[in-house]
Amino acid sequence: MSAYADMPVPTLDSGEKDTRTVDEMPLREVMREDAKAALARDPAAESLRDIYLYSTGTHIVWAYRRHHWLYKHGMKGLALFLAKRTRKKYGADIFPSAQIGRRFSIDHGIGVVIGATSIIGDDCMVYQNVTLGMTGKHGGKRHPTLGNNVLVGAGAIVLGDITIGDNAKVAAGAVVVHDVPHDVTVAGVPAKVVRDRRFTGPRLVEDPNDPLDMDDENIRWSCSL
Repeated sequence: MSAYADMPVPTLDSGEKDTRTVDEMPLREVMREDAKAALARDPAAESLRDIYLYSTGTHIVWAYRRHHWLYKHGMKGLALFLAKRTRKKYGADIFPSAQIGRRFSIDHGIGVVIGATSIIGDDCMVYQNVTLGMTGKHGGKRHPTLGNNVLVGAGAIVLGDITIGDNAKVAAGAVVVHDVPHDVTVAGVPAKVVRDRRFTGPRLVEDPNDPLDMDDENIRWSCSL
């Protein structure tokens, strides 16, 4: 489960669940959500002020948001120029055409590379030195797609036009070259499933009641009905 999951679900003024996409929202609102998500996930940050001033990962995300807005509004040259400056400043490279959903967080941020045709869902988080790259020089969709609430650990490499399912986790240092199902954890080189959380059937649970406390007349009567 994402650390952001404990925060209230965003709602509109009408009270309905906020299902807007990034491109349907004002840029400032999207960036504000990114900051709140970073605060929820970062135990070292005590306030939004800490995020605004000291969170390099959030600054990288904000820079990408501005570049993507320019790219989508026909100012591709300017977007690419500014992205190059950000690459030199922060040591991270997110191509402006990448599609990244709401409440995106980068922890530390150094060495992060996200390719041009990458697609990332809502509530995702990546750590330092993560690469979302391609496997060859060809056109079309050539970078990974991450579902919602995906976590990618430090130094992980995810390559090619593959899909990482919702709620999946990629362990630090993993190399992923095939699709990953939802609700699993993958690790290793090449990455394999090491934990599967997809089972939804009945489970054995520990009974918190003391058997000695069960010797009650009302309980005996209810059990006999």
